[in-house]
Amino acid sequence: IKILLKGLRSPQESVNDLSPIESFRIPTKEELREIHEEPTDPQAQQEIINSIEEVYFSSDSFDIVKYELERLPPVLSLQELEEYRDKLKQQQAAVSKKVADLILEKQPAYVEELERVTSLQTGLQLAAVICTNGRRHLNIAKEGFTQTSLGLLANQRKRQLLIGLLKSLRTIKTLQRTDVRLSEMLEEEDYPGAIQLCLECQKAASTFKHYSCISELSSKLQDTLEQIEEQLDVALSKICKNFDINHYTKVQQAYRLLGKTQTAMDQLHMHFTQAIHNTVFQVVLGYVELCAGNTDTKFQKLQYKDLCTHITSDSYIPCLADLCKALWEVMLSYYRTMQWHENHDQDEVAVVSSVSDGNNVIGTEENSFDRSYVKKKLEHGLSRIWQDVQLKVKTYLLGTDLSNFKYDDFIFVLDVISRLMQVGEEFCGSKSEVLQESIRKQSVNYFKTYHRTRLEELRMFLENETWELCPVKSSFSILQLHEFKFMEQSRSPSVSPSKQPASEISATVTLFEQYCNGGNPFEIQADSKDDETEDVLASNGYESDEQEKSAYQEYDSDSDVPEELKRDYVDEQTGDAPIKSVSRETLRSRKRSDYNLNKVNAPILTNTTLNVIRLVGKYMQMMNILKPIAFDVIHFMSQLFDYYLYAVYTFFGRNDTFESTGLGLSSSRLRTTLNRIQESLIDLEVSADPSGTLTAAEERKEKVPSPHLSHLVVLTSGNSLYGLAERVVATESLVFLAEQFEFLQPHLDAVMPAAKKPFLQQFYSQTVSTASELRKPVYWIVAAKAIDYEQMLLLMANVKWDVKEIMSQHNVYVDALLKEFEEFNRRLNDVSKRVRIPLPVSNILWEHCIRLANRTLVEGYANVKKCSNEGRALMQLDFQQFLMKLEKLTDIRPIPDKEFVETYIKAYYLTENDMECWIKEHREYSTKQLTNLVNICLGTYINKKARQKLLATIDDIDRPKR
Repeated sequence: IKILLKGLRSPQESVNDLSPIESFRIPTKEELREIHEEPTDPQAQQEIINSIEEVYFSSDSFDIVKYELERLPPVLSLQELEEYRDKLKQQQAAVSKKVADLILEKQPAYVEELERVTSLQTGLQLAAVICTNGRRHLNIAKEGFTQTSLGLLANQRKRQLLIGLLKSLRTIKTLQRTDVRLSEMLEEEDYPGAIQLCLECQKAASTFKHYSCISELSSKLQDTLEQIEEQLDVALSKICKNFDINHYTKVQQAYRLLGKTQTAMDQLHMHFTQAIHNTVFQVVLGYVELCAGNTDTKFQKLQYKDLCTHITSDSYIPCLADLCKALWEVMLSYYRTMQWHENHDQDEVAVVSSVSDGNNVIGTEENSFDRSYVKKKLEHGLSRIWQDVQLKVKTYLLGTDLSNFKYDDFIFVLDVISRLMQVGEEFCGSKSEVLQESIRKQSVNYFKTYHRTRLEELRMFLENETWELCPVKSSFSILQLHEFKFMEQSRSPSVSPSKQPASEISATVTLFEQYCNGGNPFEIQADSKDDETEDVLASNGYESDEQEKSAYQEYDSDSDVPEELKRDYVDEQTGDAPIKSVSRETLRSRKRSDYNLNKVNAPILTNTTLNVIRLVGKYMQMMNILKPIAFDVIHFMSQLFDYYLYAVYTFFGRNDTFESTGLGLSSSRLRTTLNRIQESLIDLEVSADPSGTLTAAEERKEKVPSPHLSHLVVLTSGNSLYGLAERVVATESLVFLAEQFEFLQPHLDAVMPAAKKPFLQQFYSQTVSTASELRKPVYWIVAAKAIDYEQMLLLMANVKWDVKEIMSQHNVYVDALLKEFEEFNRRLNDVSKRVRIPLPVSNILWEHCIRLANRTLVEGYANVKKCSNEGRALMQLDFQQFLMKLEKLTDIRPIPDKEFVETYIKAYYLTENDMECWIKEHREYSTKQLTNLVNICLGTYINKKARQKLLATIDDIDRPKR
């Protein structure tokens, strides 16, 4: 079994282990019979073989019999032994069959191998013959050649060696002279050539390193190569400020020869970082030393942050412009560097694809890896460089307090930073959060101071305002003002508000593409101040407005108008300032035509209104440039409107006497708005105790004292209808201002943060929309004084109402009242020659006068002591006569409070029971008027108890009013 089982191992092991007899033992007939009796199922046969114990397959020889005997149990059972024996026989038979199968299977291979062995034996015999013949021929050749022939060969070999030596010596001589050529090539900035030459020399030196003179030359060449690398690094640093394609191409070729493309890119980024620092430091240092006026070197030792604090206000803007110009050059160089690599990579890929053979696969993969590394490094460097630029500019911005800058200067700063942020967005897609936050801080700080000053100026303007009509044409629009020119330019929010070049190409071309070959985007800033038609900021410059100012001074000779407002003349057609050739006569004729009533649609506004509108335009400019402070700007804009509204109300609408009449002249919304303005904006404690708390002092800083009406404005003259012209100009200018705010609402809503939009909506719904409601209280005062209602009461008191017969002639007081209305109408026409009175104003004035007249009539009727039925008929006759004549004077229909009078007169005819219900339903009448009805009309018809009951009802109605 052991022998048969050994056949399961590898053929080599079998050959090594088995003796020839064992190897070729043929199974006996009994074994063959058993093999044939065994199942032929290969799977069953394989399972039997797998059941054989591992020890039978081991290569170690062991005693099989002893192994099996030792395994026998202590108590032997014949049946078990026979079963175990049969099992072993089955295993032996399976192994024998497997061995037989293997022998049959390997038989062809054995025969083939045997033939190969025979063939090999024949070949070896042939080789032995050839070797024998070769030895024989060598002996013949050795004997045939002489010593002389071998000597010739030796001399020839020596000659060849000497020629090689001479060539080597000449090469060494050339190597000794290469350092001179290398120096010349470095001076010519031919870095690739110098490195190529140096590398070739090093290669040659390594070839001749067995010469002692070469070892010193090798070290010298290595030093030269290091020196070339240093000069190459310097050349690379020059790229950062002034990119030159040829120069950079040479540098890159040189680094590629050195195999240091990646190192070059790392060094380049380091140089760019250093260039940014050095550039900004030198620019700021130059201005600081220039302003210091001495050659003191102490500034050079300062840190950049400390150096920025030494910049003066006068040099701040030029320094900022130069700073941005210098940083632009650095970023442009980086942009052009990236462009060079993109173009170079495309060319290289094209060349590789056209010459694609298998020999350069490794080199191509290495170049591809270098290109990928350079591309990623450059892309990553974009944000790093822009971050460095932002931090440097931020340090400069926050180094100086800008709160006291002029508006134009500050807008210029915002414009420069906005342009710089545009550069950042095009450079690396950055939103420039660092710059935005720093300029937001400065803007909020500046704007608080600026707004406080503007509010004080507005108070001064209002206190000096004579409420004369500002001469503008009927086609006037705020978009014609320079402050609103920016709204006509449809640009995306990221684009700088500085005026773009006029070409359409500039709308689609980036700044880097536009200025790639020359120029600087920050140079436009300086030029734009003198170009009124090209830059919105120039409209606020004093130089460009000199023509406008001088023309306006000729146009209006009022010496008390502030200088700034004298610039506010606006031409009808263009909205621009008049040119110098306009004559004084022409301007005067324009003035006359402006005041003419024929200009029906000419806006009613004052110099102060125009000033507020200009301020709104300036505020919107700043907001348009800097979106993050939009809420603060809109809040301050609302304060301008609030203060103007409060001033108009304080000057022309406040009258406690008329407010107490309970006629609802001021709506609850208007009263709420005025109270809010008074609490949040008006400083009522001008002479407050200075020892107050710090919080109170800070709150008062945000407030403005209440304005006082100019002493030049007279509101007590009856001839001028108690300052009606001034009241119309003031109130209607407020309405005009509200209309402009309504026009600007979509623009404000677009930039307002979503979280703050409710403030804007509330401002428009609670404040702007109440401007027209101010007409009622303002014109009520005129209506109350324009007609002598007291005189009418006296005339009515002299009338006898207890007549006994029906009268056909009305009373004198009606004619007197109608005469008052005619006089009022005449004065109104006189005023309209000075100031256009809009139809709504005219209607409100007539409505107020008629309403007051009707209420005076009721009050007169309530003063009657005795009245008969004929007297009541006379009252109706008088009132009908009044209405008939009044309708000829005014177009208002229906006549206000007509029912108020008619209902009261008809009440004289009511019975006791009807009177009680009537009193409860008509609470619009005063207690005196109701009491008069009870006492005069019903007094003679009812008893005392009934009268007391009606009076008690009146008292109950009046109690809640008190």
